[in-house]
Amino acid sequence: MPSVRSRGRGRRTISEINMVPFIDVMLVLLIIFMVTAPLITPSLIDLPSVGKAARQPDQFIQISIAKDESLEVKIKEATTRLNLAGVAAAVRQAQQGQASTAVVISADRNVKYETVVKVMDTLQRAGVQRVGLSVQLAN
Repeated sequence: MPSVRSRGRGRRTISEINMVPFIDVMLVLLIIFMVTAPLITPSLIDLPSVGKAARQPDQFIQISIAKDESLEVKIKEATTRLNLAGVAAAVRQAQQGQASTAVVISADRNVKYETVVKVMDTLQRAGVQRVGLSVQLAN
């Protein structure tokens, strides 16, 4: 309730926000967080490790994405420049005779991430089970 102050002839109300309850609540919350923070255990993520595959793939298909976002498909020793729809058809055709085929995507560092995801999505829609990303190891 605002206090009333009389000054001279008229009465004026003082409009001030009382900050003490706000500060009390914030200090109690701070203490609660300080006490409970050490009790929270960090969650562990079970990441896959290299070498747990049941068997090695019969062949590798490499898809290269250049700086200008053009796609090249390398099946065995033959390299072909294709568009996004042609990549799915070429991979599907190459997989027909093989039991397990892995597709590796190599993209230039300056290529948009969206382009790589579009290629992965196209391969997934084509029924490719094993898709990997090629990386360059740091020295």
